[in-house]
Amino acid sequence: MASHLELAANAVMTLAIVLAGRNNIHSWWLGVLGCGLFSALFYGVQLYADVALQLFFIATCLIGWRQWARGGGGAPLPIASVRAATMAWMTLAGVAGAAAYGLMLHRYTNAYAPFVDSTVLAFSILAQLLLMARRVETWPVWLLVNAISVPLYLSRGLRLTALLYAGYFVNALVSWWWWRRRMAAGQAA
Repeated sequence: MASHLELAANAVMTLAIVLAGRNNIHSWWLGVLGCGLFSALFYGVQLYADVALQLFFIATCLIGWRQWARGGGGAPLPIASVRAATMAWMTLAGVAGAAAYGLMLHRYTNAYAPFVDSTVLAFSILAQLLLMARRVETWPVWLLVNAISVPLYLSRGLRLTALLYAGYFVNALVSWWWWRRRMAAGQAA
C-alpha cells in the first residue's frame, strides 16, 4: 500500500509532468513542490541518487521557470532541436556520469542498485537540461529514464510510483509527438 507521502508526491508530479508535456509554464512551480516530496520518499527507501536528483530538479525547476517565461530577449523560449553532435556528446557524458556516480555510491553507501539508480540520475539531468532549453530531444531521453525507473521503483516496493512512471512513459511519447508538431509550426506556447 502506498504511503501518504508517495501518494502526494505522485499526484503533484503527475500534474507537473503532464503540464510540461503540454508546454505549460505552471509545470515548473509544481515541479519544485513534487520534487521536495519525492526527495523525502526516496531517502526513506535508500535511493540516494534519486534524492540528489530531486534536489537538482528543484534548482532547475526554478531556472527553467525563469527561462520559459523570459526566453531570449524577453520573448517566450521557442521549441527547438539540438544539434546531433551536441546530443551525442551529452549522451556520452550521461553514461560516464552514471558510471562514476554509481561507483561512488557502491563504494561509500548502502545504496540499493547504485548503478541503475545513477543511470536514472544522469539521464534525468540530461533530459531536464533539454527541457529547460525547450529542446524536443528531451522526450526520447525521458522515455529512457522512465523505462529504467519502472523496474527500479517496483524493486523497492514503490508500486504507485512505478505505475505512474509507466504512465509518464506514455506521456513522453505523446509529448514528443506534440512538441515536434509545435516546433514544425514555429510555436513556443
